[in-house]
Amino acid sequence: MQALLTSISDRTTRIGIIGLGYVGLPLAVEFARAGFSVTGLDIDRDRVRALNRGENPIADVDDEILRDLVAQKRFRASDDFSRVAGLDALSICVPTPLNKLKDPDISHILDVLNCLQPHLHRPLLVVLESTTYPGTTRELVLPALENSGLKVGKDFFLCFSPERIDPGNATYSVANTPKVIGGITPECTRVGQALYETIITRMVPVSSPEAAEMTKLLENTYRSINIALVNEMALMAERLGVDIWEIIDAAATKPFGFTRFTPGPGLGGHCIPIDPHYLAWKMKTLDYRARFIELAGEINTQMPHHVVNLIYRGLNARSIPLSRSSILLVGVAYKPDIDDVRESPALDIMKLLEEGQARVDYYDPFVPVLRWNGGEKPSVSPLSPEELEGRDAVVIVTHHSSVDYDLIRRKARLIVDTRNVYAGIREPHILRLGVGPIQT
Repeated sequence: MQALLTSISDRTTRIGIIGLGYVGLPLAVEFARAGFSVTGLDIDRDRVRALNRGENPIADVDDEILRDLVAQKRFRASDDFSRVAGLDALSICVPTPLNKLKDPDISHILDVLNCLQPHLHRPLLVVLESTTYPGTTRELVLPALENSGLKVGKDFFLCFSPERIDPGNATYSVANTPKVIGGITPECTRVGQALYETIITRMVPVSSPEAAEMTKLLENTYRSINIALVNEMALMAERLGVDIWEIIDAAATKPFGFTRFTPGPGLGGHCIPIDPHYLAWKMKTLDYRARFIELAGEINTQMPHHVVNLIYRGLNARSIPLSRSSILLVGVAYKPDIDDVRESPALDIMKLLEEGQARVDYYDPFVPVLRWNGGEKPSVSPLSPEELEGRDAVVIVTHHSSVDYDLIRRKARLIVDTRNVYAGIREPHILRLGVGPIQT
């Protein structure tokens, strides 16, 4: 252990980051900026080659910083896992999606462990960052590493430290977001904390990997359930003929006991739609039903259907059948001002509309081309008056800040606003999610 602590202190620890996506690459850049030699490992050879040319695929990473680190040989990408033999610390940052049955898909973690087996050595720090169910680190990763004959807490040190990346967040980055970490043994936690606190302003050690794993799931289950609550309140508001956005603003003036959440067309991104199901799956193995998680998932999953119903109602009021309509979705990324479409509700809305025989296109300045139905679907460009006037409905799904919403308001014949960009506006051609019909 002391050898690792010493190398961390003098910045001679050779660090490997496995998985160079939205979690791994920013982490690799931070370690390299702190003076460490960093090797990024990824099975995507095209990405590896691009990174070694200094080409940056992640919006949250500064292009110039990455180029400088590559030029200085502080960072190097590779698809050759034999390089693990020459590394002292590994952070595993691979995807952990759900399968079609909403069960955890940990195949990427298993693949990494298989690749590591021939190259394990002492001393070595291994930190799993991929979101997963409580028990994964101890029950899955630990046995795989111990099969090499090494002893945890002595020959190698194993921790779980959940990623807390928020794509597009200009305020909180890797460096200034507090980071939770829990090791198999106290020695593991000590070594893992020592490494990460070289780049992160506040470390939060917990008693075990299970506590760290559960922390991440609590964070995003909390958000999922509260979003589901406010989504259901929006459906109630429509039926009661009131404005949910006005009600949220009023409730948020309470200085205690209330946290502001807002409704929307559904959940998107890499965490909130997925992470709670990891916990629900684990609880099923313990003969316990996570009822809040199931109900929240049901409500949030139905929101794209509700948006399509709003579109249908708006078209029907104008005697336009959905099957003959031309609809433009504004925004297909899962959140504003980023290019990430993972789990975006816009994709569900587009699919449902196409199943209803509508002609559907989209406009998104951050997503010029969308992979769709085995091919590519380009964004409409530019968002011109003629484009808007030629549509039967314009649906605002993602509220990018650069979109000309005043132009849409003036030129579109029907607008379905799922993001409250027309806050407080009561006009017959604008239908707002969570707002009852105009009283006449």
